[in-house]
Amino acid sequence: MRPDGKRILAENPLYNLMPYVLTKRYDAMNMVTLDIPEAPLRAYMNAKRAEKQPMSHLALLLTAYLRAVEKYPALNRFISGNHKIYQRNNISVAMVVLRPGGGSTMSKIILNEGDTVFDVQRKITDYVDTNRQGGGEQSGQAETNGLDKLVNFLLHTGPLLNILMWALRFADRHGLLPRAITDASPFHASLLVSNLASIRCNHIYHHVYEFGTTSIAITLGNMREVPKRLRNGNVDLVRCIPMGVVMDERIESGHYLNSAFAYMKKYLDDPVLLEQKPVLQ
Repeated sequence: MRPDGKRILAENPLYNLMPYVLTKRYDAMNMVTLDIPEAPLRAYMNAKRAEKQPMSHLALLLTAYLRAVEKYPALNRFISGNHKIYQRNNISVAMVVLRPGGGSTMSKIILNEGDTVFDVQRKITDYVDTNRQGGGEQSGQAETNGLDKLVNFLLHTGPLLNILMWALRFADRHGLLPRAITDASPFHASLLVSNLASIRCNHIYHHVYEFGTTSIAITLGNMREVPKRLRNGNVDLVRCIPMGVVMDERIESGHYLNSAFAYMKKYLDDPVLLEQKPVLQ
């Protein structure tokens, strides 16, 4: 029994076999770019800011992703090192935070089913503010999250570091990591997200870590113009946010994952829907 998930059997027997065929997460990575039209997002954010309601691209993305997980719960599955399929106990998002004095840290945001875009924006703001305050022992600032504390502890173990890391990897494979570690670890998350546009970088296909349980990674990159053929035969250039998506294909079929991301894009095309709690049928 793992502290971070419940073992399940896939409806399709093939997917119960897949982890024994593709034994590593990096063996099972599928990659795709999704171009999200920016105009609906920009119009919505401008309207909210006019109402003195801060709003970010990231809040829209994460709320749309939450809606997809609510509708397609297999997005929140992971494959453990012992080749078993698990349904995660919560919906968590790992994200890097850059610190003003240099350096960065990484932690998780916990999303709850039914959160609106305003709930998610508040959680992002609180998360960034909290994690920017610290920096760990080497920076002379206080440790502000579990990863900072774990890293500093491991780096002080000297020659025991290799042994401890082997023990952590072994425990991770067999579901023996304590809840305190899986709760703090950004490697044990539903989703890894990175907004590379914030550092003026194009989107990339970010690997999904072999250590931990994260099955999906998304990066946002610099805006780009994507050609779209109109009904009259002309071609229009649509300003889009490119998303590089990497998925562990062992959690569900390609058709299922495609349907989930199409559902997510529906909300990004009309962000007002993200203000409402979902009504699932």
